Amino acid sequence: MVFAKFLEKNSRKGRFCPSKLKGKRVIELGAGCGVAGFGMALLGCDVVSTDQIEVVPLLRRNVERNTSRIMQMISNSDSFGSIQVAELDWGNEDHIKVVAPPFDYIIGTDVVYAEHLLEPLLQTIIALSGPKTTIMLGHEIRSTSVHEQMLQAWENSFEVKVVPRAKMDSKYQHPSIQLYIMGLKPQAVPAEKAENVVIKENLDNRTQGIDRQVNEVETSKTDSDKEENRGSSSADDLDGEIIEENCLPLTRLPDGKLSEWDARRYGSMAARLLRDIKIN
Repeated sequence: MVFAKFLEKNSRKGRFCPSKLKGKRVIELGAGCGVAGFGMALLGCDVVSTDQIEVVPLLRRNVERNTSRIMQMISNSDSFGSIQVAELDWGNEDHIKVVAPPFDYIIGTDVVYAEHLLEPLLQTIIALSGPKTTIMLGHEIRSTSVHEQMLQAWENSFEVKVVPRAKMDSKYQHPSIQLYIMGLKPQAVPAEKAENVVIKENLDNRTQGIDRQVNEVETSKTDSDKEENRGSSSADDLDGEIIEENCLPLTRLPDGKLSEWDARRYGSMAARLLRDIKIN
């Protein structure tokens, strides 16, 4: 409830307003009854609430009943996102693949209560994250030893921020309950994901470079003097216009489309640019 009320208080403006959360993918860890997940779904997020297999039947029943009631109560059904249920044992690679990471948000409340859970939770969060994932966890301090170990583990992998009391609901807060908002440090992103991100950025940059070359070409009319100046760089004017950039003439037909020859030529250029890129 502390987490849900925090969302409610901060949903009028800023990063937690419905207009910014609509359609965001969220996964809830250790969902229990799914209260935190419902808080995000009410703001327009598409939520996957997860827990261990023995909890899943109760969680699914709670989600089905409350989703039905919410849809009857709210005037605008489009304002509610969606919420689904899935089994997820922390550290289980098969379970992680099924939910299809990365997510925009990873949430959880009261998920750290024993020392042996710290490592599998940490590895699961990292596996579910991408470079832009926001992690929001609520924690009730029961053991100072576990709490200190938890913070140490988190600070090694995440940029950790504690939510100020003033940002929390005045009624639904307690000195022993803290809310954390975190993001992965660059080195904490799994190597495979980081490689895919770099490949995508390189691919985008190269594609943008081709686009800039095409967009920056100069249009000129053909005449005998220009043909002589261009020499071997010129292309025949097939009832269209000659467009040239970096001594690479580009012939456009009257309808504005590339000729078949130019389409093949630029396809070959793109293939050469991308030949060294492997996309997994």
